[in-house]
Amino acid sequence: MRIAALLKEAGLPDGVFNVVNGDKAAVDAILHHPGISAVSFVGSSVIAEYIYATGAASGKRVQARGGAKNHMVVMPDADLDQATDALMGAAYGAAGERCMAVSVAVAVGTIGDRLVDKLEPRIRALKIGPGTDPEAEMGPLVTKQHLDKVRGYIDHGVKEGAKLVVDGRGVKLQGYENGFFLGGSLFDQVTPEMKIYKDEIFGPVLAVVRAPDFDYAAGIINAHEYGNGTAIFTRDGDAAREFANRIQIGMVGINVPIPVPMAFHSFGGWKRSLFGDHFMYGPEGVRFFTRMKTVMARWPTGIRAGAEFVMPTMK
Repeated sequence: MRIAALLKEAGLPDGVFNVVNGDKAAVDAILHHPGISAVSFVGSSVIAEYIYATGAASGKRVQARGGAKNHMVVMPDADLDQATDALMGAAYGAAGERCMAVSVAVAVGTIGDRLVDKLEPRIRALKIGPGTDPEAEMGPLVTKQHLDKVRGYIDHGVKEGAKLVVDGRGVKLQGYENGFFLGGSLFDQVTPEMKIYKDEIFGPVLAVVRAPDFDYAAGIINAHEYGNGTAIFTRDGDAAREFANRIQIGMVGINVPIPVPMAFHSFGGWKRSLFGDHFMYGPEGVRFFTRMKTVMARWPTGIRAGAEFVMPTMK
């Protein structure tokens, strides 16, 4: 609303930039409106699929971004300090409430114990506080409803048998007793059958999956319904190239935890992380919101050559 007000103040003509508030009724009106040719959406995969199917059935071009469950593979030869730093920022930055957050660390081979030992004290030492505190490393969750949802996932993970190494549910801040604060949580011994592995939690919860080898790690990532982003930390160039080639994910980082492309790349995932045939932003975004038009013209000289019964050329 503030952006709209500033654009109006700057002199943008009415009707160029519009803000519509509403729920499903407003969305359906957009999806069925004959004057709207393209729709772009970001949200959960269930709603993204609905947006895509409904808009496409109405003859619109649609790109709809859904959920994510981003994995970071840590190979036995990885620089463990760098991998730990990367996981801390990618899992707990913005309280895990971003589509590119890393929520699964796949520890390959014998590195799992050392990785968890590195992560545990760092997570316990996270500085939790309001965004007005310049020393805060992680702020509150967005709503009370979402706080309860994330807590519920932690409860469920314990019931499923995952090992809760760090429990963030007990965080209380003086002066903010009613705030939506949750500490960083760390699960170990998570398996692909668990709900906390399958679902996008969208909070400060990191799950460690133990993988016996590279093939297992790549296999579980490719088997997951989401395909937004992934990363591998390794010193082995061959492993990195094999990972980049084999993995069925739209954005891949090699020793980069959050592989958000540069402006000359496009942004988007595969599988149930993106519905539609165009990524967002960058060149793909421009192609999505534009269509090619070709024009052929000639100017007759006045000399008639008669009817042509083949496809015309520019002769």
